[in-house]
Amino acid sequence: MNILCIGDVVGKSGCEFLRSRLPSLKKLKGIDLVICNGENSSDGNGITPTSARFIFDSGVDVITLGNHAFRRREVYEYLDTTPYIIRPANFPDRSTPGVGMCTVDMGRLQVTVINLMGNMFMDSILDNPFDKADELLKKTDSRITVIDFHAETTSEKLSLAHYLDGRASVLFGTHTHVQTSDEHIFPKGLGYITDLGMTGPKNSVLGVDPKITIEKFRSHMPVRFDLLKGECKLECAVFSVDEQSGKCKSCERIRIV
Repeated sequence: MNILCIGDVVGKSGCEFLRSRLPSLKKLKGIDLVICNGENSSDGNGITPTSARFIFDSGVDVITLGNHAFRRREVYEYLDTTPYIIRPANFPDRSTPGVGMCTVDMGRLQVTVINLMGNMFMDSILDNPFDKADELLKKTDSRITVIDFHAETTSEKLSLAHYLDGRASVLFGTHTHVQTSDEHIFPKGLGYITDLGMTGPKNSVLGVDPKITIEKFRSHMPVRFDLLKGECKLECAVFSVDEQSGKCKSCERIRIV
């Protein structure tokens, strides 16, 4: 099974670039399942029902989120009623909309997708992602499990990967919007990359107009983070997973401009 995992889609331009490139990429790589982080897909940050539907209609099967999951209140009901968009599972269930895990029925087998968020330099009120991963993995009997770990630090991402090696098929990192070159297979069959990167304006600073971020760093004053327009890139990785063992056989990092 070939699973395509796409880095954070940023704004309208990122969504449109995704739609223009995804069909041919799926055909070229023989993709069976597409997972995409969409927490920044709406201009002005966050995700809305409109941007989520655009991503689904572009050929994505599962949307994962992160620390901006609840930035737009209009998405709350959508999270509760749409099964294949998931937010970090270690947010408290009693007070946040949506769920942190979904299972996709592929006919011949099922694939479980889990969304987690890191604690380091993120939101300290979240449940421990290591403990939450243990809890959720006990609830699924899918042979293939894919985890989006939305986290700031490389050390936390790598530590969780080592912890889950042999118990999950794939763990990819999101959040930093910078694609890393460390894709590899762990000893017990976990496919891994520290960060997929982003889908959006390629000459930006994480999607934002560089003039704005420069002003922010020079003046230390509040600024409005407007997204850059222009040429885009799509950063992602393809994980090939054995359907019988659930172990990852290969990982290919991709950047399309």
